[in-house]
Amino acid sequence: MLGLDIGGANTKAACVQTLENTIREVQVFTKYFPVWKNPEKLVEILQKLGEAAGGNFDGIGVTMTAELSDVYKTKRVGVEHILGCVKKVFSEVPIYVLTSDITLKTLKEALASPLQVAAANWAATGWLVAQYFENCIVLDVGSTSTSIIPIINGKIAVQGKNDLDKLICGELVYTGSLRTNLAAIVQTVPVRDNVATVSSELFALSGDIHLILGHINSEQYTCETADGKGVTCKEALTRLARLICADTEMLTEKELIEIAQYIYKKQIQQITTGLNQVYQHAKKTATTKIPIIITGLGKDFLAYKAAEQMIPQTVVIDLDKLLSDKVSLAVPAVGVALMSIKQGGEKK
Repeated sequence: MLGLDIGGANTKAACVQTLENTIREVQVFTKYFPVWKNPEKLVEILQKLGEAAGGNFDGIGVTMTAELSDVYKTKRVGVEHILGCVKKVFSEVPIYVLTSDITLKTLKEALASPLQVAAANWAATGWLVAQYFENCIVLDVGSTSTSIIPIINGKIAVQGKNDLDKLICGELVYTGSLRTNLAAIVQTVPVRDNVATVSSELFALSGDIHLILGHINSEQYTCETADGKGVTCKEALTRLARLICADTEMLTEKELIEIAQYIYKKQIQQITTGLNQVYQHAKKTATTKIPIIITGLGKDFLAYKAAEQMIPQTVVIDLDKLLSDKVSLAVPAVGVALMSIKQGGEKK
């Protein structure tokens, strides 16, 4: 089974091979593809991912977030286009589409209820983790956003089923490891015993501060930079200086590193605020302690640091301890593939 998690900036595929209900192999593939630049190229991207995964599948499981891209007038239009691309590439096998009700629909059913399948990839993550934990909160920090998923008494217990509701209840925090505009994290930064307001221009991204602070390396900085230039530490420092309308001749490296550290702490606080909101609601109905399961690209330097604030009330568990590190980078794709094997097989 091939699982697809089609995002606005990254499309991820997971090829899961099973035999007699036992997982034999999991392969994960990721392609950076900003869909808003050329949505028609999605067909080519899906073809390449399918070929990389072996090209011989019994079915396709699909979830998405790319429908939010401003290249589409509405989410409905986005869902229709994305599923149309999937159908073009994988027309010979059954296609199962994940909904926010944590069920799978046929392609025809999904097209009839597009808002149910929009931005439902959190359901695949929650379903997968719920196979291991009766009670927990999943903290998934990706390149663009953070998803917080409560699992209570064996069931996914989200308050929000769509992005808007999740932003309200704290289950979605729009901050991530690579693509977040630093002006969306801070409005001011300390510099030379003073406080400077920041420019709202797209001068620097979260990937820059995590590169400067050594949380990621150049190879892990997989998205485009704000200025279209390289992913060295020196270039990241140049971009960071522009955040306060300066440059590297005006600010020392030490000063810029201190600014990066400040922004990093503020980003952790953003995630902690959402996590605490979800945790306080979840513990009202949980019958046991609630561990926090961390995963995603920002697992070690953002998710763990935010979850650490909840200790000693709870424990923090790295999803890699249960699954391979490859899986943690594409949990929704793996989850929707396994759901399709289990639930999709029953639909045949």
